Amino acid sequence: MPWALPLRWSPWGRPGVKALVTAGVFVTILWNLRLFLNPSKGSGEDSRHREPLVILVWEWPSKQVPNVSRDVCHELYSITGCQLTTEWQLLHQADVVVFLHSRLQPGRGKLPKERLPGQNWVWVSLESPSNTRALAAWNQTFNWVMTYRQDSDIFIPYGKLVPNLSATINIPAKTNLVSWVISNYHRTQKRAEVYKNLSRYLHVNIYGKANNKPLCKDCLLPTLSKSKFYLAFENSIHRDYITEKLWRNSLLAGTVPVVLGPPRANYEQFVPADSFIHVNDFGSLEELATFLKTMNSSRYRQFFAWQRRFSVKLYTDWRERICAICTAYPRLPHGRLYPDLQSWFNS
Repeated sequence: MPWALPLRWSPWGRPGVKALVTAGVFVTILWNLRLFLNPSKGSGEDSRHREPLVILVWEWPSKQVPNVSRDVCHELYSITGCQLTTEWQLLHQADVVVFLHSRLQPGRGKLPKERLPGQNWVWVSLESPSNTRALAAWNQTFNWVMTYRQDSDIFIPYGKLVPNLSATINIPAKTNLVSWVISNYHRTQKRAEVYKNLSRYLHVNIYGKANNKPLCKDCLLPTLSKSKFYLAFENSIHRDYITEKLWRNSLLAGTVPVVLGPPRANYEQFVPADSFIHVNDFGSLEELATFLKTMNSSRYRQFFAWQRRFSVKLYTDWRERICAICTAYPRLPHGRLYPDLQSWFNS
């Protein structure tokens, strides 16, 4: 009978099993080798992680909407895997939806009717709490916030200092003492009060719509660079609210900023302590005026020591700001909602 034929002994207990196991091991090795040489053919989950992150900007922050149909994040800022769009019909494909607060002012009518599971909404504002209204209407609406505040989920400052190895100092020629650009002058603002009292002791060259001396875009920096000092006065005083008045009108223009805003310690989180003058450094505005008028050239030059190590980077392109969401995305908390947006922003 066939079952009575003599069998070759096998340590696996049955004939042929060894061959089958050997074949299985060989196939496994080939499969792993294929994945190693061609990782793009991996699991479906891994492939999904490599798909571009779709960021839908519900309404573009600036009046002129740029073309974002190309891979602008990669082309302009070397940020890969990030797709920007302004097309509402792509809502159901969007991983993140971005809402600028000023566009939300009319009410909830312009918001999407639903939020997809796993989709995150971002509230965006570069204005200070003093100039931001109707926040209470947006409780339990947004997953992340994107502001000038350092404790935002996505931090978007007006500017910053970046390392610069030039080791040179460039101070433009000066023809006047102090300048100030002001478009919206309101007597009730702190900056208006400080200017009024300071102007009793020194002359301030005023430009901007408020004084019927607007400066064209290309005229701004050359004009301001002729002043030794610039009044970098913020329209309201809040933590981290340090705007282009410091970054562009002062530091980039090549003049020394006299700042009015958050405390000195807050400014020093952004720029060196010896790069600016704070209004609060003086017991009176008369003392400040005297300090500015009597400063010698050696002391003045010390305010530009930062140029040996840094240069100014301005953030003016909303495409760069929106692309930053993709960089921050992996570390952001998912599924959380801000219960009280107004309380957070006013804190």
